[in-house]
Amino acid sequence: MSTQIVLPNGFGYVPTSLVSLGWLLTWQTFLVGRARKRAGIAYPQLYAEQAQVKASPEALQFNCTQRAHQNTLENAPLVTLSTLIFGLICPHAAAIMCGSFVVGRIIYTLGYKSGDPARRIPGAAISTLSVMGLMGSASYAAYLLFPSA
Repeated sequence: MSTQIVLPNGFGYVPTSLVSLGWLLTWQTFLVGRARKRAGIAYPQLYAEQAQVKASPEALQFNCTQRAHQNTLENAPLVTLSTLIFGLICPHAAAIMCGSFVVGRIIYTLGYKSGDPARRIPGAAISTLSVMGLMGSASYAAYLLFPSA
């Protein structure tokens, strides 16, 4: 037995929003590479050591930039899956939530890479609210899509 999936009108916004997530991650990758070069942190060292951070503000900025990227990578699977699932019942809202996550992460990254971790908080708030909204909405969508007995 097969099941036909009919995508709702407007579903095209969902992959568009997810592509923006990919561009965000690519941009962050370039920022990390530039910060790594400025700080003189050689591969494969993931973060600057505490002594390097004390000796160089560039090393602290590298750590903050690297952490912004890593934290976004940690959230990307949740955002992707939730956007796809919620997009099956409400594609416009799913795309808007994913887009707000991306905007929040841009603000987060710009604040964090400054070397002052407190400057990440406004972007973190936006992106966290977006993730929570997506997770809750995807959970509801999964409930609605679950076959009734």
